[in-house]
Amino acid sequence: MVSVCLLFLVGAAVYVTADDSACTAASGNCQEDSLHCSGSYVSGLCTGHATRRCCIPAGSGSCSNVHIVTRSQWGARPAKTHSTMHVPVNEFFIHHTETPACTDMTACKTRVRSIQNYHMDSNGWSDIGYSFLVGEDGNVYEGRGWSYVGAHTQNYNSIAFAASMIGSYDSHLPNAKALTAVKNLIACGIQLGKIRSTYRLYGHRDAGQTSCPGDRLYAEIQTWPHYSHAHP
Repeated sequence: MVSVCLLFLVGAAVYVTADDSACTAASGNCQEDSLHCSGSYVSGLCTGHATRRCCIPAGSGSCSNVHIVTRSQWGARPAKTHSTMHVPVNEFFIHHTETPACTDMTACKTRVRSIQNYHMDSNGWSDIGYSFLVGEDGNVYEGRGWSYVGAHTQNYNSIAFAASMIGSYDSHLPNAKALTAVKNLIACGIQLGKIRSTYRLYGHRDAGQTSCPGDRLYAEIQTWPHYSHAHP
C-alpha cells in the first residue's frame, strides 16, 4: 500500500510539472502569489487555483522588465463568471480609462478598484473589462489577464487583448514610464506565446465610434511599428 501511494504522489508531481511547463519555459516558478517574487507574477502559466501564478525573476531575460501587480495584490473582487481566452491572438488594443491618472502604486490600486466597481456595479459586467491597466507609476495592473476573455472592444473581446492607460490622454501623453510599460507588456505577451509576433496594434477608436484612447495617445501609437492603418 505504501509503495502504491508513493507511486501516486510521484506521478502527480510529474503531472503538475508537465502542466507548469509554460512557466518553466519562461524561466519562472509556480507559487502562491502571496509569496515574495523577485521579479513579476504572470497569470495563466500554472496549474491549480487562481492565486497560483508564475514568478519570473528579475534578470531572467523573459518579462523581467514588466512589473505586473496581480489581482490579489490590488484587491480585486472575484469575477462573477469568466470565459477562457484562446491564444495566441493577433490583435492588441490600446485604451485610456478617462479618469484621473495615478503616479504611485497606492493611488493606482485605488483607481483600479474604482474602475472594477464601476464596470461590475454600473455596467453590470462580470468583472473589470480590460485585460490590463497601466499606471504612470510604471506598473501594469492585471485585469482579466492573459487567461480570460475581456469586455473592452466590441466584436474583438475573444480575439484580442487590451491595455488601458490609467488617465485621460486627449491633450497630453502618458509619461515615459507608462508608455515603456505597455510596450514591455506586449513584448512579454509575445515571449509567453499569448500574442503572435506578427500582431496588429490598434486604438479603441479603430473598432468603434469612440474617442478612446484620446487624441494625443492615439497619434502616438500610430508611430509604433505594429500599428495597423487598416481597420480591424
